[in-house]
Amino acid sequence: MRALRLSHHKKPSLVEVPTPEAGAGEARVRVHMAGVCSTDLHLARGYKGGFEGTLGHEFVGHVDQCPDAPEWLGRRVVAEINVGCQRCSRCEGAVGPNHCGSRQVVGILGRDGCFADWIVLPIGLLHAVPDDLPDRRAVFTEPVAAALRVMEQVHVRPGARVAVLGDGKLGQLITQALLSVTTPTLIGRHPAKLAIAEARGARVALGEEEWGTFELVVEATGTEAGLREALARVRPTGTIVLKSTFHGLTHLDTSRVVVSEVTLVGSRCGPFTPAIEALRSASIDPEPLIDAVFELEQGPQALQRAATPGVLKVLLTTGA
Repeated sequence: MRALRLSHHKKPSLVEVPTPEAGAGEARVRVHMAGVCSTDLHLARGYKGGFEGTLGHEFVGHVDQCPDAPEWLGRRVVAEINVGCQRCSRCEGAVGPNHCGSRQVVGILGRDGCFADWIVLPIGLLHAVPDDLPDRRAVFTEPVAAALRVMEQVHVRPGARVAVLGDGKLGQLITQALLSVTTPTLIGRHPAKLAIAEARGARVALGEEEWGTFELVVEATGTEAGLREALARVRPTGTIVLKSTFHGLTHLDTSRVVVSEVTLVGSRCGPFTPAIEALRSASIDPEPLIDAVFELEQGPQALQRAATPGVLKVLLTTGA
């Protein structure tokens, strides 16, 4: 099969690899469509010490092999990305496999991803896709789940003053998710991107505008400047949610955090079931974020396009 793989100290390239087989407790999924995430671009630049393997963790496809659960055969699915050991206290307890100390992460850590014709995953990660949810929307399930995680972790009261920093893909989805409870302000530096959120009903502001302080600030830039901005924009006793990983160490004015009694919340993967429903009902609409769709054969060009300043979402299709 074809796979867009990353080898140590080399650029991502499309190669032929053996088609995987589903083992005990696993399903093989024929990938239809996959989304390029900023994490994929960071990995291609050497993030996390150099991932080697097939990239990609956002996808939709159909199950074509599942020896232990034949009821999944033929079903369209999306899948969660954290593969825990299922034996430790975290996996078996309330913390869950997302924080297993031995976990693999699809296309990110120790496990091949979805920029390929097929991917093999544990059955427990699968979620069925409704018939009325097309692939172009279903492929956004993983990042929409991450956006919804904010409201799992932090109570957002109706009408709350909330700001989202960063008008990229994740910031856009978080803003749409927050619209279900309040009218957030998306703060960014690109008028065309801000216009997308404004059309959905959000308030928008260019970075240099003064909008006062907010009780909740979601930092979605993944930059040290964004972190400083979040601390400047949050009110005393407010909350900052850190939604993006940072490349390298960052500096934070911890004295200000202490004096202003600011709560810092790290946020990562989120719930798939409500994400699927949000996409099905169009309460979250990712279509305006799609910049281009490439064939898998054009995988390296797709990554180049996704890394172009101003570009939002790039998708890959396998032709399945």
